Amino acid sequence: MNKVKPKKKLGQHFLRDETIAKRIVESLTGHGNYRTVLEVGPGMGILSEFLIESKDFDWWGIDLDAESIEYLRHLFPGFHQKILEKDFLKISFTEFFGEQNLAIIGNFPYNISSQILFKILENRNQVTEMVGMFQKEVAMRVVSGPGGKVNGILSILCQAFYDVEYLFQVNENVFNPPPKVKSAVIRFKRNNIQKLACDEKRFFLFVKTAFNQRRKTLRNSLKVFDINWKDLPEKLHGQRAEQLSVNDFVQIVNAEKK
Repeated sequence: MNKVKPKKKLGQHFLRDETIAKRIVESLTGHGNYRTVLEVGPGMGILSEFLIESKDFDWWGIDLDAESIEYLRHLFPGFHQKILEKDFLKISFTEFFGEQNLAIIGNFPYNISSQILFKILENRNQVTEMVGMFQKEVAMRVVSGPGGKVNGILSILCQAFYDVEYLFQVNENVFNPPPKVKSAVIRFKRNNIQKLACDEKRFFLFVKTAFNQRRKTLRNSLKVFDINWKDLPEKLHGQRAEQLSVNDFVQIVNAEKK
């Protein structure tokens, strides 16, 4: 069967290096005692082969590209029902997997990588692990700690619910077509925080509001909220969003006047 042609509109850059593919799959640890692994954008199945060979996992694939779906169903004839021609960003996990824990893995399309992370966050009580390839710049932002220049919305939100690790860099020449940027693989493991010690909807809103005006001090960027600043440590008053930790934002949310 003919190979799948990468499509720019879908952000496809197919990994060609089997050694790297094997390393990505071996980065799954089983954290959370899952068996189901959902691969996002399997393309031509370079990760899929290693996942299917593993006795530890029950592989599923999801892709919007009809050409990839046809290729994968030809390549893995026993897995037709587990190769979903659907939009990962729109599916209901419980529809296909019930309430069971699962892992997400993939060489993710870079044009929707942030949206993929938000989807994982929405399903954080079911997704116990994630191993994914991202544009290096995005990967660095996600793992950045307080005070880092690239610390941002995703840094805080992801680290609130996951232990986040930068695993390794991947160069351009192992993809077809080669992207114009370096890539990196990161891993999420669900932490023990079932619920933040504050209103989680307000937490998300405060973080997004603060980082949308990241050059301003918190008192200015969050002035749309009625916060009792006297209840907060003075050091927070003049700081900017990128200087804060998850716990700092929790404190601020709890200082909002009821």
